[in-house]
Amino acid sequence: MLAAMTGFEVLTPDEMSATEQAAIAAGDPSFRLMQAAGAAVVSALLSRFGDATGADILCGPGNNGGDGYVVAKLLAQQGWPVRVWAVAEPGRGLDAARARAECPLPVGDAADYRPVAGSVVVDALFGGGLSRPLDGAAADLVQRVTAARLPVLAIDIASGISGATGLAGGPHITAAATVTFMRPRVGHLLYPGKAATGALFVADIGIAERFLAASNLNRNLPGLWAQALPRPGVDSHKYSRGHAAIVSGGPSATGAARLSALTAARIGAGAVTLLSPADAMAVNAAHLTAIMLRQVETMDELGDFVASRRVRSLVLGPGLEADRRTAQRLVDLVGLPGETPLALVIDASALTAAAAQPESLWAACGRTRHSLVFTPHDGEFSRLFPDIAAQPDGSKVEKARAAARRANGVVVYKGADTVIASPDGRAAINVNGSHWLATAGSGDVLAGMIGGLLAQRMPAFEAACASAWMHAEAAHRFGPGLIADDLPTLLPRILGGLFDGTGEDADGRSGSAKVVD
Repeated sequence: MLAAMTGFEVLTPDEMSATEQAAIAAGDPSFRLMQAAGAAVVSALLSRFGDATGADILCGPGNNGGDGYVVAKLLAQQGWPVRVWAVAEPGRGLDAARARAECPLPVGDAADYRPVAGSVVVDALFGGGLSRPLDGAAADLVQRVTAARLPVLAIDIASGISGATGLAGGPHITAAATVTFMRPRVGHLLYPGKAATGALFVADIGIAERFLAASNLNRNLPGLWAQALPRPGVDSHKYSRGHAAIVSGGPSATGAARLSALTAARIGAGAVTLLSPADAMAVNAAHLTAIMLRQVETMDELGDFVASRRVRSLVLGPGLEADRRTAQRLVDLVGLPGETPLALVIDASALTAAAAQPESLWAACGRTRHSLVFTPHDGEFSRLFPDIAAQPDGSKVEKARAAARRANGVVVYKGADTVIASPDGRAAINVNGSHWLATAGSGDVLAGMIGGLLAQRMPAFEAACASAWMHAEAAHRFGPGLIADDLPTLLPRILGGLFDGTGEDADGRSGSAKVVD
């Protein structure tokens, strides 16, 4: 039977292998694990594809194929029409060889496989540890499966997708559903692997929790950070709830900063000030009510305001020019002296401006006392961290971690599979991404959310994770027709659900083994 997984951890294939080896070394028979895996796959198949007219099991030469032989045997015992096809013989001495020997069904050569309408295909070719593109007979087989457009249930991960990165170097299976074991893999949650995974089931195969490899990568779910969400006390006042500041662009580019400022207020900052150049004061004043407005032109004025008005967080980037002045202001802010550390959110044009000459920024970041959060989308990441972005085999997680170390700050590497990484190595993959966020201004809202939480002294990594999740949750709740202006209005209800415990379960469970993603 499938069982719901607790915990947030995401494992690499190597970490899962180490987990299995630790259990085996402690006396848990490896063949028992294979039998448990096969039983979990059968349970998922019957629940998801129970109306299929039969099953075609495609087996590889390793233990992923061994799982397939166990599935074939169990389905046949339940009276299912089952056909088994192999791309190669299992290696002698492997559990897969034993599973094949115990499977009572004939095994055909995969080269002779022809799809049968109405059947479900079980992909037991290669697991998440495969690190090379599929070729030869395996690639031909995958292409035939793809062309047939039959539903596919993948074991461990869709064949051809790297479990470590989610990347595909060649042909790959696109599954309707995937069954993996104990914890999700990186490749299930990062694109294109996420799209190839379909509905993800995470099955307990009886490995004791103590054997799970240590991981500092998690699914970004409320249980990671909900306890750190700031809540006002009965004696709170606006400055005890935190003062956030947002730097505005010129008269024709003020909307982005106002959107960030409104969001910072909606997420709980007690005071929010828009810092405006003189020529944009009139247009900003005409659109602001709860947000305070202050004219700031020079870096000295900005530094004085931060020090005198107890500013805890500052958002720089929305609506600014991506020019040398913005880049220098960013360097100056990172190096700003003062008794109280400042939390900086570096977004949009500030990222692009810094990319022209990043050395001075990285030097300042290495010396800073302040908390830094960088929020690049893919294009901005490639400009600011070109060498890291160009690494062909690195996962988005590893790239975000490398960028966080260089920047000495939290990096929110945005996208449909947003990754949040801290310079101390912690990372989280946002699993509730929404395509409705593909609209102008949504990034300005995210920056304001992070700035508002930082103003309330939420730690930077947790503030970034919470903002990424709530940002996507708001988009899911609104749905079609969403524009960025709608997002802040949805935050009070989302926060209320998190505060009173009526939001998603702390471990992201929905009462089954399906990962909520």
